[in-house]
Amino acid sequence: MTDPARSGPDPEFIVHIDGSSLRNPGPSGIGVRLARPDGSVVKDVSHSIGVGTNNQAEYQALLCALRELALLGAAAAEVRTDSQLLYSQVTGRFRVKNRRLRELHEQALALLSQLPGVRIVHVSRGDNSATDKLARAASAAAARALKDARP
Repeated sequence: MTDPARSGPDPEFIVHIDGSSLRNPGPSGIGVRLARPDGSVVKDVSHSIGVGTNNQAEYQALLCALRELALLGAAAAEVRTDSQLLYSQVTGRFRVKNRRLRELHEQALALLSQLPGVRIVHVSRGDNSATDKLARAASAAAARALKDARP
């Protein structure tokens, strides 16, 4: 499920995820790119999630990616994140101390248990630049929506 060294079928999808928060906490957004192993993009998601922390946004991006993979009926996929915290918590290397993150973590583990062919891997920020742009655009949209909602 989450061990990159684990052998298994070649992935049908390579999924990059990222979360963004303009302040911490602040207007937040997620970016998700689902692609085939040949690099062809299946779907991009750039979605505002309101106010939250960067770590909450990272988890929301993971949840979005896992839901998309479930909808596609993916038998094997690799989810790539540049969040060391998310990666370490989901793979069991770090404990989840924050109550809100623990809720999101439990949701992620529940979805991962339904997707046994999905593994999580950690990548550098440079390898996640397209998804970073999607997440930043979504957090900027969240900031605009909050500003427009003020009287």
